[in-house]
Amino acid sequence: MNPRLPLYLLTAALILLGGLIVLYFYMDTSGPREKPVTSTGEALVGGPFELTDHKGNTVTEKDFAGRFMLIYFGYSFCPDVCPTELQKMALALRQFEQQGGDMARLSPLFITIDPERDTVDVMADYVQAFPPKLTGLTGTVEQIAKAAKAYRVYYAKGDDPGDGAYLMDHSSIIFLMDGEGRYVRHFTLSDSPESMTEALLAAIG
Repeated sequence: MNPRLPLYLLTAALILLGGLIVLYFYMDTSGPREKPVTSTGEALVGGPFELTDHKGNTVTEKDFAGRFMLIYFGYSFCPDVCPTELQKMALALRQFEQQGGDMARLSPLFITIDPERDTVDVMADYVQAFPPKLTGLTGTVEQIAKAAKAYRVYYAKGDDPGDGAYLMDHSSIIFLMDGEGRYVRHFTLSDSPESMTEALLAAIG
């Protein structure tokens, strides 16, 4: 009897067992199983954009490199949610600065989702009522759509009665991005100015 035969048999058995384990993982009596999904743990929010600020300058995300961005998507003709959220942002930023926060490291941005009405001149007037240093950004329909898609922002134009006084349906989220344009966290309608201030101080200092 070949003395190596048991070793061959053991090796073959291990190979067979491994194959059965793999087969069991991908198949069962109900059909094929999905492969496990791996994740980097990094939120897929944010990305490059090219827009026009309220002074008429073309800007991209690179113009804000090295600074945290506090970004809100809305529109100047919004009757309630947008001004409420921007006022909350303004109060949070005042508290942030009063508590020793470094405003030089932070850029608050308001990106319109209604570029047809929110021209450069309209945005220039609108941002005056809100946070100091607030930059209003507009652009072409395509540019706005690209920016909104990068930030997973939903928006849709409502019915137009014919006089241009339509409303925009949209998500209401304030995004905090770091100096490299990476997602840090977001704030929703349920967040207070105080909770925003606390989060900003923790992230930026």
